[in-house]
Amino acid sequence: MAKTAKVSKTAKPAKTAKPVKAAKKPTKNKVARKAAKLPIPANIPVEKVRIPKAVLRAEAAHLKPLELPEDGDAAVLDRLWTTIESRRMAGNAATSHSARLIARGTQKVAQKLGEEAVELVIEAVARNRPATISESADVLYHLMLLLVDAGITPGEVWAELRRREGISGIAEKASRPRPKALLAIAQTTKLP
Repeated sequence: MAKTAKVSKTAKPAKTAKPVKAAKKPTKNKVARKAAKLPIPANIPVEKVRIPKAVLRAEAAHLKPLELPEDGDAAVLDRLWTTIESRRMAGNAATSHSARLIARGTQKVAQKLGEEAVELVIEAVARNRPATISESADVLYHLMLLLVDAGITPGEVWAELRRREGISGIAEKASRPRPKALLAIAQTTKLP
């Protein structure tokens, strides 16, 4: 028998390692984009950015102060409360939206105030000035409706606001007792 020659594998020459490239430094634009996403601590000076005039003009249209008519004042809320109270007393749910809501109960009145508040928040976040004004009026109307339903006069609310004038908001909030009814309804003690 013939012996077969064993073929030996020849060792391949070792590959030379490629030099490792140093990591590329991020470009200035990439660094700026990343930095723009991060919050900046208050004690770090920030370079001011020049805002284009077109942007300033567009913002000015949405952020201009409200010009009240000469007869516009805060007493309008007192008059609104009086009107709602008179509609409640008349109790004509067929012709009065206020009377109809009050007749449906406190939960419905409170629900409507909450709905209007959510709509106001949505429009404010969207920076829709006309809709924010309109929804603010809706919130104030439904707040007055809730006060009438609860038997609270605007004068009582104004007195509470006067009491809070000049008091730190943090100190005032800390001094309030926790509302037990709210905690029971929410079934939690984790309320602010």
